[in-house]
Amino acid sequence: MSKTRIVHIIYSFETGGLEKGIATLVTSASPEFEHVIFCLTTSGKSESLLPPNTQIIELYKPPGNSPFFLLKLSRVLKNLRPDIVHTRNWSGMDGIIAARMAGIRAVVHGEHGWGMEDPQGLHPKRVLIRRFLSRWVSEYTCVSKQIENWLCNDVRVGKPVSQIYNGVDSEKYCPGNGRDRIRSEFGLAADIPLVGVVGRLDPIKDHPTLFRAFEAVRTVLPEARLLVVGDGPERKRLESRAGDGVIFLGNRSDVPEILRALDLFVLPSLNEGISNTILEAMATGIPVVATRMGGNPELVEDNHTGILVRPSDPSALSNAILHYLENPDLIRRHGEAGRVRVNKSFSIPSMVRSYEAVYRCVAKQIR
Repeated sequence: MSKTRIVHIIYSFETGGLEKGIATLVTSASPEFEHVIFCLTTSGKSESLLPPNTQIIELYKPPGNSPFFLLKLSRVLKNLRPDIVHTRNWSGMDGIIAARMAGIRAVVHGEHGWGMEDPQGLHPKRVLIRRFLSRWVSEYTCVSKQIENWLCNDVRVGKPVSQIYNGVDSEKYCPGNGRDRIRSEFGLAADIPLVGVVGRLDPIKDHPTLFRAFEAVRTVLPEARLLVVGDGPERKRLESRAGDGVIFLGNRSDVPEILRALDLFVLPSLNEGISNTILEAMATGIPVVATRMGGNPELVEDNHTGILVRPSDPSALSNAILHYLENPDLIRRHGEAGRVRVNKSFSIPSMVRSYEAVYRCVAKQIR
């Protein structure tokens, strides 16, 4: 029996939640599916998360819009003859057009969140283009109910939308050893209050608000430290703005151990689809302070597994951080509740089953 070939079209395969989600889907795929990755530009560091035999095609797209690139992409797609093309986010519009040019009618489009160029997904021109191209999409996937509502009511795609939460490996991300090793790496005692943020260094993550909040935290707890895990285009600027007690780690391969070393996880984003790092922190058994934006409220139960605050509000953020650091029992109780919630609602098998159900449905419609 031949396999159903899925081509994923993505801008690149650098570090990020979208890339990690695709890698998890490919790694855990059922035998009936074959997955191929098309990078419109180049691959990237997240390639290491994929199974070794995964086919990755780099297309080296130049900046801007080019009809010649669409021709190139359509020819490559036509030669590969996928059963389904799965495009993602705004850069995926090229993939929708190229699939149509190649005569491929089975197209799934996924939305995972937005960047600073369109932080709420409401840029009028982009909304109109998404709405127009929806005629060539068989079905949509999205990672949060908030994005599902946006697709149905703001973009008005008029096609089926499947909302699928990201899954987290709760065996890899779990309470356990690692706290002492990570702390000793940075010369931190076991009782030092340690806060962390994990994510690409991108303006949408709003690290500067966290730095201002942490300055206020250190006026009360001067021994507190903040670990910043991740890399990106904003690193030099952020390093120049960070105050005392902030330690930049860059990209790390030992994030599960780093999370186990923390007392508290913080994510100050201006918007989010569904944050893998929030789920990973919850699975590790530590509470989360996050902004009440995007899909964050769908993950963090306010005052049960964490605290939700207004975006761009360093005072609210510092108060929430101090509330935890001054109440160790609350850290324990909310951390335990977060792990229970992840195990119940955000498993990898559930995520994979949901995506594969979409693929089977779309393939059946086209045949």
